[in-house]
Amino acid sequence: MTPMLTRDELAVALGNAGAGDRAAFRIVYEATSAKLLGVCLRILADRQLAEDVLQDTYLTVWRKASTFDPSRASPITWLVTIARNRSIDRLRSAAPMRRTAPVEDAHDLADAAPLASDVIETTDEVGRLNACLDTLEDKVRGVIRTAFMEGVTYDALASRENVPLGTMKSWIRRGLLRLRSCLES
Repeated sequence: MTPMLTRDELAVALGNAGAGDRAAFRIVYEATSAKLLGVCLRILADRQLAEDVLQDTYLTVWRKASTFDPSRASPITWLVTIARNRSIDRLRSAAPMRRTAPVEDAHDLADAAPLASDVIETTDEVGRLNACLDTLEDKVRGVIRTAFMEGVTYDALASRENVPLGTMKSWIRRGLLRLRSCLES
């Protein structure tokens, strides 16, 4: 069973792999190999070739994991980019030998489902947002959720809570500032 890692856990595992930690590299492989094989298969349309490129991808990851910078990209984005580039390189090198569709057609193969990387990032971000919302007072958390998730106006919220409009705006502004501070930490 492949482990589900958060963005931060995957970034730490990549950093440790960059320092030569084989166990961390195994964690990265187990958590991402299915996704990266899917990327390779979409581009190459040949399982054997995709598996070869996947192996080459992980060799590159092992060699370059120390260069991964979590402030520039999410770990899954960095890994997918390597797999995608290796797959395109393989397509280009084999082009004279094989008749394949142009690389540009790979875009049309994508399905409508969200990418696993997007789901992981979204889940991580929603979790962080909910944790930060939980640090707010109940009343402030409630009006922020109502205003931004239900689209209720500040004026209507002020009427519901039986407070002046200025007070409602202050509650929401201070709550949003605390949320931003929490999310940036």
